[in-house]
Amino acid sequence: MPVPLAPATAPVTGWGRTAPTVARLLRPGTYEEAVAAVRAADARGTIARGLGRAYGDAAQNAGGAVLDMTALDRIHEIDAVGGVITCDAGVSLHRLMEVLLPLGWFVPVTPGTRYVTVGGAIGADIHGKNHHVSGSFSRHVRALELLTGDGETRVVTPQDDPELFWATAGGMGLTGVVLAATIQLQSVGTTLMTVDTERAADLDDLMARMTATDHRYRYSVAWIDLLARGARTGRAVLTRGDHAPLEALPPRARRDPLAFRPRRLPAAPRLLPDGLLGRTTVGLFNELWYRTAPRERRGQLQRLAAFFHPLDGLPEWNRIYGRAGFVQYQFVVGHGQEETLRAVVERLAAHGCPSFLAVLKRFGDGDPGWLSFPMPGWTLALDIPAGLPGLAPLLDELDQQVAAAGGRVYLAKDSRLRPDVLAAMYPRLDDFRSLRARLDPRGAITSDLARRLAL
Repeated sequence: MPVPLAPATAPVTGWGRTAPTVARLLRPGTYEEAVAAVRAADARGTIARGLGRAYGDAAQNAGGAVLDMTALDRIHEIDAVGGVITCDAGVSLHRLMEVLLPLGWFVPVTPGTRYVTVGGAIGADIHGKNHHVSGSFSRHVRALELLTGDGETRVVTPQDDPELFWATAGGMGLTGVVLAATIQLQSVGTTLMTVDTERAADLDDLMARMTATDHRYRYSVAWIDLLARGARTGRAVLTRGDHAPLEALPPRARRDPLAFRPRRLPAAPRLLPDGLLGRTTVGLFNELWYRTAPRERRGQLQRLAAFFHPLDGLPEWNRIYGRAGFVQYQFVVGHGQEETLRAVVERLAAHGCPSFLAVLKRFGDGDPGWLSFPMPGWTLALDIPAGLPGLAPLLDELDQQVAAAGGRVYLAKDSRLRPDVLAAMYPRLDDFRSLRARLDPRGAITSDLARRLAL
């Protein structure tokens, strides 16, 4: 019989720090403790939480329980020949890299931070710079162990139970608590990247370059200046690359080609004055960033951490936005909807959105997850200070444009989408709701996101 967990009531918020709520925090150290916590859930329910990198309210549960899964961090088995790992859901991608890179393996998909748990990666069905080649994270999951709202644990595979598997992939933790997963990895020969960088004069130039040559690269991403207007609208720095082969390394680096020692700076200031990241300061940063980027540079060697996770080197970087926090807005529209993308970029520029973290990527084939975000087309993600005047009506307007174009917003980053727009974005929403009702009729698994969007 597991020892009852002692809850601690505390404020819980997403990475954007915009909507903190208070919940009872539980930290199970065993599967049995997780089962006991789900079975003991009251009318406000419970939700699993990893390292808290969902930007909005996906891992919050006001008045209920939140399961901090980070103590479940065991690696159970590694097949170093076939590149397969089985581990607890609380293991971070950072930890996987520490363990796997010396063996010549890398995670198949990583977002812009490696401080994401395996459970979170499945729940958000994360994507990265390689979606046009590799798809999203759950495509590489062979099996998962899922604790459902009835307190039962099930082994779920895409072959044997495709409905539950693909409802869980991208389901924001609402089909149950992922306890463990088996993942197919990607082989690498070094921990350096071969990177090509070029500047694009405007959005049309950028999209033309990506459309013509993205297929030559495993990884591709573009930084966009969202304050540029007129003929410069959408000007960008395009960065693309692949894992460097051993022969591309200088002799000194070949002595330890699989070394992984990411650098970390001191933590960001706890709080910066509100308004510091305004149009003027961000405009100066964007101008400097664009002007100092090379017009064209080929074959530069970069450390893996610098290429994939530059912000991870600055702990608590989310605090630079001040007390009000920030909203991350990410949407996707399909191929053939480039005019919608252009209209959104122009609207953001006209509003003067001071975002210095705006990135554009091309998605490949859509993923099978019922609420998975990626679909073939263009995805733009941007950070916006939450206190920006007129932000709420602006984003509501953009939601309508995106939905009308057959696109969608990313639930892992959302904190303010209206439920009436959601159905137009996710065509399998009713199927997801029905499965949840059958699987968890008492609502033991829930979250602030689920209540806000009636998921």
